[in-house]
Amino acid sequence: MPKRGNRLRLLLLPLLCMSLLGCQSTQQAADVPNVTVPFAVPLAANFRNEIAIARYSELLQNKTLDSEQQAQLFYNRGMLYDSLGLTTLARIDFNRAVKLKPDLAEVYNFLGIHHTLRQEYGTAYEMFDAVLELNTDHEYAYLNRGIALYYGERPALAANDFESFLERSPQDPYRLMWLYLAESEIDPVAAKAALKQHSQALNNDEWATQLVQLYLGELSQQAFLAQVGDGVKSQQEFAERLCEAYFYLAKRYQAQGNTSKAIEFFKLALATNVYEFVEHKYARLELQIIADEMNRADVS
Repeated sequence: MPKRGNRLRLLLLPLLCMSLLGCQSTQQAADVPNVTVPFAVPLAANFRNEIAIARYSELLQNKTLDSEQQAQLFYNRGMLYDSLGLTTLARIDFNRAVKLKPDLAEVYNFLGIHHTLRQEYGTAYEMFDAVLELNTDHEYAYLNRGIALYYGERPALAANDFESFLERSPQDPYRLMWLYLAESEIDPVAAKAALKQHSQALNNDEWATQLVQLYLGELSQQAFLAQVGDGVKSQQEFAERLCEAYFYLAKRYQAQGNTSKAIEFFKLALATNVYEFVEHKYARLELQIIADEMNRADVS
């Protein structure tokens, strides 16, 4: 992780943000006037990952490798491709790995994520089911299957998976946020009450707890954005935090019916280049879903 904490002050600049029609000179929160949105330098590709990819590619040329060794190398290289946003290459390697070693649970987990991003929800469910059949303790399969169910418009089933995920770490604000997103599709009032109740288990010293406070109305958007860089020690950490902040701000605007603002913040999440984060991955899916809905509306 690059140590550039002394340069963070250069990153808190007025943001030139994208909208559907192009660029705007400043970005202000819709509900709070004169709020400057912080912006981070997009992350560059990790050169160590690129070198590792080259090394794995060399190793895969070794004809003496058995199937299990090849599968592990394809899986390792696929993860690195995924971390660089090279999703097609990652998916090719994951498929190669699972053909060579059908009991490699983690490969099914990644394949499930990729099928979710392609809106192939039925196949995604099958992939996550396979993960849990092979490893019942794979807790992130509950998160990822819950996300697939959420985007597959099955919020009640999604909430069940998110509850299972939250039970394994009740102090994790991100787990609580996904549960709230699913439950709010069923009953927004009850979801907010549950969010309030679950929030009592959170650690207020954790930055992500502020996401929950924002959704509960205990923290204004102005205060949330003003504190987003507090305690950050590197440019990478700042970009990662902003990726998360932008995504959940977008979901908040979306719930308020402000699609244009939601689009802007989803685009900002993508602009951080934090490819490994679920918030980055699903910001792209959110934009695709919005675009599909707009196209259907135009046709009708």
